[in-house]
Amino acid sequence: MGRGKQINYQAIPEAYRPREQEGAADDAERSRSTTQEKDGSKRNLIYPEAPEPLPLPVIDNHTHLDFRDGKLNVSVEQAVQAAAQVGVAGLIQVGCDVPSSEFAVRAAQQNPAVLAAVAIHPNDAARLAERGQLDAAIERIDELAGQERVRAVGETGLDYFRTGPEGRPVQEESFRRHIEIARRHGKALQIHDRDAHQDVVRVLRDEQLPPRVVFHCFSGDGQLARICNENGWYMSFAGTVSFKNSTGIQDALALADPRLILVETDAPFLTPHPYRGRPNASYMIPYTLRFMAGHRGADLEQLCSQVMANTLEVYGAF
Repeated sequence: MGRGKQINYQAIPEAYRPREQEGAADDAERSRSTTQEKDGSKRNLIYPEAPEPLPLPVIDNHTHLDFRDGKLNVSVEQAVQAAAQVGVAGLIQVGCDVPSSEFAVRAAQQNPAVLAAVAIHPNDAARLAERGQLDAAIERIDELAGQERVRAVGETGLDYFRTGPEGRPVQEESFRRHIEIARRHGKALQIHDRDAHQDVVRVLRDEQLPPRVVFHCFSGDGQLARICNENGWYMSFAGTVSFKNSTGIQDALALADPRLILVETDAPFLTPHPYRGRPNASYMIPYTLRFMAGHRGADLEQLCSQVMANTLEVYGAF
């Protein structure tokens, strides 16, 4: 149901239904803002209803279970179970700093439906460098990347939206060091690219890359999709692809090589239409994937099968 319709609370997975509860999960140290980013208005913090299950299983290529939204405390196990009920058979838990990367490793070690990605986010790289702590943080990421349940180094890359020109050289240095870590450990590289397409591509062309490169939350247009197609770089589409103003991303989806398409939530952010702005979770993947199938004129079952095969090619078996 859309924003203006009555909410069927029984259709929301039980762990995500509104309830009186204070405090974050034991390992959770981060929370999403309860206000809208642009205008500061209060967000609707009620999770959307569960979608119709997919005909074949897929994997959420990128999520943040250690981020809570509002007051809800949802465990890794609860999130995995809710996702499984709609055909999302597993997920990649992604780190943005040392604590969240350590969380990702623990989650992957404790749950067979979870794999981990570890990294220092480009915005965090700039902040850590100012405090003289970036080298130690990257060294810890290098240690974690050697774990068997860690299958990717990310999210790393460049972000020119939140970090100004003064922080860009440090971001690039961190990005290049993460690329080297991924290559040396034989792990996939998950890229965060915000308002920095040209420089991200420049760095990738400069470096010796690991065999699998993923543009997380693909935000480029048809031109970047063609570059990815030419280089065999994977494009992971989030709920943003379903937004009415995301014509560039939709053009990219239409042009993307089907062998290079992945799907993700980036939960608790980027909830797909028609629930934009509300909390997101891995069980929401079917909304995005159905939009993708419709936009490409593809059979949903075939797209599920292709996306699953692509995901296993990138990360290996669970």
